[in-house]
Amino acid sequence: MTERRAILSGSTFEEQIGYARAVVDGAWVHVSGTTGFDYATMTISEDVVDQGEQCLRNIEAALAEAKCHFRPWGAGAGLLPERADFEPCWPVLRRYFGAGRQIPTCSRPL
Repeated sequence: MTERRAILSGSTFEEQIGYARAVVDGAWVHVSGTTGFDYATMTISEDVVDQGEQCLRNIEAALAEAKCHFRPWGAGAGLLPERADFEPCWPVLRRYFGAGRQIPTCSRPL
């Protein structure tokens, strides 16, 4: 039987809306709805690079609970309200995704 379990972050939205930070489904781990909110301090930084770093730490924590890590990474998508914020985040993305040439993508809402 395939393992399927939810990984929760402690976000109130998980209970209110009914989603999980991640779902383990057999060999796959699906992560969604992750922001740069710091659950340890219950704050979010004003700085977009800090938010990006925290967002990836949040994902990393969910992946660790699923007993996996960022590599190999299938694909990812992110939303940034300001297009100019993407380039300053590149070093953060490189640190987490490495040189593996994964497919992280970012776009801004229409």
